[in-house]
Amino acid sequence: MKNIYFKAAIFSAISILSFSSCVKTDDYELPEIKCTNKFAAANHPLTDLATIAKAKPTEADIIKEDYIVEAYVSSSDESGNIYKMMFLQDKPENPTQGIEIDIDGGNQYLDYPTGSLVRINLKGLIVQGINGNIKVGSFDPNYPIGRINPNKVSNYIARVCDGQKAVVTAIKPLEFNSIADALKNGAHINQLVKIKNVQFEEPELTKTFADESGTGDRYITDKKAGRLDLRFSNYATFAKSPISPKYAKSGEIVLLLSRFTSSSNATVFTDQAYIRNLDDINFPNDRFNPGEPDAPSASAVNLFAGSDFENWTTFLSSVNTFGLKPYATQGVGLGYNGTNSLQIKGTPTANDYVFTSVATTGIPAVPKRITMYIKGTATGKTLSFNVYKAGGGFYVFNLGTFSTGATLGVESANSYTGSINTSGQWRLVELTLTGITDINTTAGKDMFAIKTGNGGIYDVQIDNIKIE
Repeated sequence: MKNIYFKAAIFSAISILSFSSCVKTDDYELPEIKCTNKFAAANHPLTDLATIAKAKPTEADIIKEDYIVEAYVSSSDESGNIYKMMFLQDKPENPTQGIEIDIDGGNQYLDYPTGSLVRINLKGLIVQGINGNIKVGSFDPNYPIGRINPNKVSNYIARVCDGQKAVVTAIKPLEFNSIADALKNGAHINQLVKIKNVQFEEPELTKTFADESGTGDRYITDKKAGRLDLRFSNYATFAKSPISPKYAKSGEIVLLLSRFTSSSNATVFTDQAYIRNLDDINFPNDRFNPGEPDAPSASAVNLFAGSDFENWTTFLSSVNTFGLKPYATQGVGLGYNGTNSLQIKGTPTANDYVFTSVATTGIPAVPKRITMYIKGTATGKTLSFNVYKAGGGFYVFNLGTFSTGATLGVESANSYTGSINTSGQWRLVELTLTGITDINTTAGKDMFAIKTGNGGIYDVQIDNIKIE
């Protein structure tokens, strides 16, 4: 027995010496870890899904071949606010296509975290699309689109590997200065966006994010009085958190845009959005009055000669050959801060050009906005404004019903529908020119016109028409 133990000890010692002689350093090489792709390379761009989508897919529309696309995960269901769906887009920056995938289960962030590049094999799935909202899911005869069984998600979605690890890229949201810009033409449905200069509407400040027993609709607004429906799931970890005071101010918000279509009328839809978690809300700034523009800056100049209406002769010299309507006169002492104004008082018998002014020198080469102050009343009709193009024609801005300030964008045609009642206060109006590059700035050429509506009863003061 002793001899056996002695032989074993001798063998162990020899083995240790042999191993030591092979290792030259203290560094041990780790086995190489390789990451392989489950699906072959994409054979379709994500944008192709819009071309095969059906409003009501049938069983015959189930995809029967390997139809593979690549996309980046832009959502996360970790907080529970985005529930049973995943949002993806074709590029991490400046995407051109976003989609929603419906899955009958949560915690998808564990397998597909935000920024993951994935391949989707649509074989066995359907693509539904209506009003620009593209969705991928399973066929269900009872619904326009069904949710994928959570146990089968990996049959259709797999992360993309670079040979060593799964690819993850930071997703950069598209940035917009207003809700209308983000929603324009439905171009960014199912994409990650950031909207600046927004706040929760006043009635929302007394609420929690979600309703007690269901999803809550909470509305945000911007400085142009645009509004957007935010959807908050009662499954969210912050569902019962109050909106105020922490989120009572204004600032910027990161959202995943979506669009809901009525089941009874396919032409009726609602734009809506989801946040991933509360970190998507950054509201450090003071609240604002929606629709009320910022005051003119120090760099603002008169839009045309005499546009402050202090010198009536100077103003008349800037009016083109069609002249001034007789119900438009100088409001001596009736202007902003007790100065002079343009007074429009009377009842037009047609949709009139009150005046058309010509451009003066010193106008900014690329102006961003025109502002003016308005005070008074108009019943039956309101005002419309034309801003002329360098090559002919003009852009139209309609005041609509006006009481507390307005930021106006370009419209397709002059409209006089609405009324004016500023309750005896001067209110600021902005005509937003951002993105317009062909405004006429040539001195002596038509630049700006104010129009009134047929049959309206006007008693309005206008003052300090500026451009910057």
